Amino acid sequence: MSDKAILEINGEKYEFPVITGTENEVAIDIKALRGSTKGVITLDPGYKNTGSCESAITFLDGEKGILRYRGYSIEELAEKADFLEVAYLLIFGELPTQEQLDKFHADIKSHSVVDDDIKKILDAFPKSAHPMGVLASLTSALTAFNPTSVNVDSEEEMYNAIVRILGKFPILVAWTMRKKHGMPLDYGSSSLGYVENILQMMFKNPTSDYEQNPILINALDKLLILHADHEQNCSTSTVRITGSSHAGLFVSLAAGISALWGPLHGGANQAVLEMLEAIKEDGGDTKKYMAKAKDKNDPFRLMGFGHRVYKNFDPRAKIIKVAANEVLSDLGVEDPILDIARGLEKEALEDPYFVDRKLYPNVDFYSGIIYRAMGIPVEMFTVMFALGRLPGWIAQWREMRLRKEPIGRPRQLYTGETYRPFKSIEKR
Repeated sequence: MSDKAILEINGEKYEFPVITGTENEVAIDIKALRGSTKGVITLDPGYKNTGSCESAITFLDGEKGILRYRGYSIEELAEKADFLEVAYLLIFGELPTQEQLDKFHADIKSHSVVDDDIKKILDAFPKSAHPMGVLASLTSALTAFNPTSVNVDSEEEMYNAIVRILGKFPILVAWTMRKKHGMPLDYGSSSLGYVENILQMMFKNPTSDYEQNPILINALDKLLILHADHEQNCSTSTVRITGSSHAGLFVSLAAGISALWGPLHGGANQAVLEMLEAIKEDGGDTKKYMAKAKDKNDPFRLMGFGHRVYKNFDPRAKIIKVAANEVLSDLGVEDPILDIARGLEKEALEDPYFVDRKLYPNVDFYSGIIYRAMGIPVEMFTVMFALGRLPGWIAQWREMRLRKEPIGRPRQLYTGETYRPFKSIEKR
């Protein structure tokens, strides 16, 4: 393949370098486009064909259904690693030794307390506040209690900021849910593993001990791993572009949380459950709704099927489908909503319309089912997504700062009025 691309504009030819990534992805480097052409830019709404950065963190091939973190397949990581190992891998580039992992966990535990004034901020929110809005606010508020900006050239300062947020974020997540349901706030226990402690902080009843369920621990561990990073999606790009102004880690993460909140991004698993509720209210006829989904003239859209990146089966969905079956079997949950979900899944996997178009259930479909079975309320689903995505956001922010990337500043194609002379108010 040629190592240059030629662009012709108004009879003038311009050459631009062609770059190949380690997985043979090809990109045209247009950094010099505007300067060499005296003002020409590219127009790419949504950046669907634009690489905003070079990154060594996550590789994704939507056509082949491949997802790898730092070269390791998502299938192997979900089977053989735990969430903290994956977090370490994403952030620091290599799987930890036992000694490194033990230190990482101990350092995170040492920061697993938040300033008591955070409770006052939480108390100020009404119970009606959406948990994602609360989480974004509390994460941003952490900056006030850690006002010193991180010196990114100091490994020690960078490491301390990372373990600090990994220690405090699960507390904010758990408190957000407990506040919503009027439960007393809980710090969990330093004797527990990272994921076990999350479950205890969320669900422990103040009058009794919390009994850990290995199947729920395994399912949540896998869900967090599967959501830990996903290349340059909306929230990750938001974290990077916010951090590119040299905004701090905590406030950059808060920006990512806000981006994740949207129903087209992290809110998709919440949308799945809301769809299932609507089908239940209408009598629970799955065949009727499958027919509606196939009707181009019907506004109904089947949520949780297909993916805007994966043009095949979502590799994360294959993994979490097994965990979903284990959770439902172990808990013996009888829930008409989950029965409807199983019915939709069965019909979609057998219906030629969906099979031919590769509209398979995606990770959002199964994660919503698991969270519901675990007793996590629907408005907390996106919060759980944020909890899983935290190490990916940290890794991306750290990579962007260490590479000293320039401040993000997209261009635009102006389509407004040309110059107009000002008219005094009496002449308008």
